[in-house]
Amino acid sequence: MAAGSPRPTSRDVAQAAGVSQAAVSLVLGDKWRGRVSVRTAERVREAARELGYRPNLAARNLRLGSTRTVLLVVPALTTEFFAGVYTGAARVAADHGFGVLLYPSPEGIGPARDPFASAQAALDGVIASSMAADALTAIRGDQLPLVMLDSDPAGSTGAATVNLDIRDGVRQVAEHLLALGHRRFLHLAADIPSWTFDIRARELAARLADVPGTELRTAAAPISIDEARAAAETALSAPGPRPTALVCDDDKLAAGAYKAARRLGLRIPDDLSVTGLDDLALATALDPELTTVRLDAELFGERGMQALLAVLESRVPTPGDIPVTLVVRGSTARPGPL
Repeated sequence: MAAGSPRPTSRDVAQAAGVSQAAVSLVLGDKWRGRVSVRTAERVREAARELGYRPNLAARNLRLGSTRTVLLVVPALTTEFFAGVYTGAARVAADHGFGVLLYPSPEGIGPARDPFASAQAALDGVIASSMAADALTAIRGDQLPLVMLDSDPAGSTGAATVNLDIRDGVRQVAEHLLALGHRRFLHLAADIPSWTFDIRARELAARLADVPGTELRTAAAPISIDEARAAAETALSAPGPRPTALVCDDDKLAAGAYKAARRLGLRIPDDLSVTGLDDLALATALDPELTTVRLDAELFGERGMQALLAVLESRVPTPGDIPVTLVVRGSTARPGPL
């Protein structure tokens, strides 16, 4: 659109596409399915793009009583994982005429101050990580249509839950290490009261309990490289036979474990195999590169937003956990001589 020319209207789009204004409203409001053809919808969207047409959202929202805005509540953005979740959620939201506001809980986890005078007055729905669930009370987000991420489906306060298949990820790690011959394990657990971390601990213990002769110790640390190093160093220095495999709840915890191993003169993977969970960029920056479980953060965000759209439209969200994949790299090997 040239500078100074009139802003294109829905009537202009209708004329360019050869359809009615009602058809334009249906297509651009994402309510066309079953009412206009796919070919017509594509023609309307192409005409809108060529004309540079943008709906008057303020007028539409006032008319519909909707802001077409959702809130994504996550822990403090200390890794790129939740940035990926936002990217996925925002991509799906944009395809449906919604915007996503990102609200990282300032303290990482736990309560957060209200960023709005009233969340209900400003938002149509909320997507929230279970790690930042306490923030919902402060912003009254639990009074809105709510989708919980990484949350116990049986005890969730949300209208829907979307989960990564963390159980299967831990199972893949355990089976990989057991197949290599490891029997003495140390679990470096995230010291965070969250369902997703409880699942990791329970699944690891259950998998190892099925194999005679295994031993499992646990050390807990906040998701911090320095605190993980301290916890791992203490646990690896404890009396008794040293663990040969260290299973970490998170890649940052694994980075701390690497530092602990070096301080103790242990070689990875010759003396100690280490695994993570997330597959952050950090995993390939470590030397040797980290064996870890890849979580698709963007798909996680996409599925969260799709579930919220389903809730808003009184539909049942797509069931099933999101698959995860073990990525085997240089940090795991057969245990060395006893």
